Amino acid sequence: MRIVKFDCEEAAGSVLDASRSTNASINLLKEVPAMPTITTPDGVKIFYKDWGSGQPIIFSHGWPLSADDWDAQMMFFLHHGYRVIAHDRRGHGRSEQVGTGNDMDHWVADLAALTEHLGVRDAIHIGHSTGGGEVARYVARHQERVAKAVLVASLTPNMVKTDTNPGGQPREWFDAVKSGVLGNRSEFYRAVPEGPFYGFNRPGAKPSEAVIANWWRQGMAGSAQAHYETVSSWLEDYTDDLKKITVPVMVMHGEDDQIVPFASSVPRAVDLLANGVLKTYSGFPHGMLTTHADVLNPDLLEFIRS
Repeated sequence: MRIVKFDCEEAAGSVLDASRSTNASINLLKEVPAMPTITTPDGVKIFYKDWGSGQPIIFSHGWPLSADDWDAQMMFFLHHGYRVIAHDRRGHGRSEQVGTGNDMDHWVADLAALTEHLGVRDAIHIGHSTGGGEVARYVARHQERVAKAVLVASLTPNMVKTDTNPGGQPREWFDAVKSGVLGNRSEFYRAVPEGPFYGFNRPGAKPSEAVIANWWRQGMAGSAQAHYETVSSWLEDYTDDLKKITVPVMVMHGEDDQIVPFASSVPRAVDLLANGVLKTYSGFPHGMLTTHADVLNPDLLEFIRS
């Protein structure tokens, strides 16, 4: 029989070393700065980025993404002397996932809380897709804080196909999106960027695996419930919001947008705006801010400086 001696002092030393290592790890974690957030009046934590100084530009992202979708624009304008701000909508990205308030009025209230917290005035607001609806309604309600606005591939004023809006998306399309979120969301969030969002389904297109993976990453970070309930905001009519806006607004839209068809929104949006200007792009997709940032960023800068 083999007898094993147990060395109490050696064991105690090992435990002490492990304890020191654990404490060091805990202290290291404590030193990691917390992500910047605000708490809305109804108690929801909203993550945001706030870089640079100068005139503020505030970005509102599309579905089901996050502030990260604006990286190309934020870096561009940061290096042109602007203060750039972007937040994750509630239920998206790093913002808190809650069971209520996943609707346009709450998103606009969240944006208002953010601008108030940061003391932002004389701002340029830029919104993409669903974020375009957010910007339109925010500007309509808070024009005293806004210098200009830009609606990029925006769902405004209405993206639903009707007798008066024959170029919109049929009701079945919205149902299909909801079914995709309810089903295999991970698989659905590959199919969207692989196909219509960036136009990678078009003949001759050159799909970017990095772009597709980044879209999937942002989408999967958010709440399935929030993403599902967001679809209701796509069925809303934003005509009254656009009519109330008096500050300069640029409408930017790709003519090959398969998500928010050009004919469903652009002509009517410009007509409804008191001070609107239109910029269209032949062959550009819904996600043109990513695929064609080198074209759109200078156009945005020109409008902001004008």
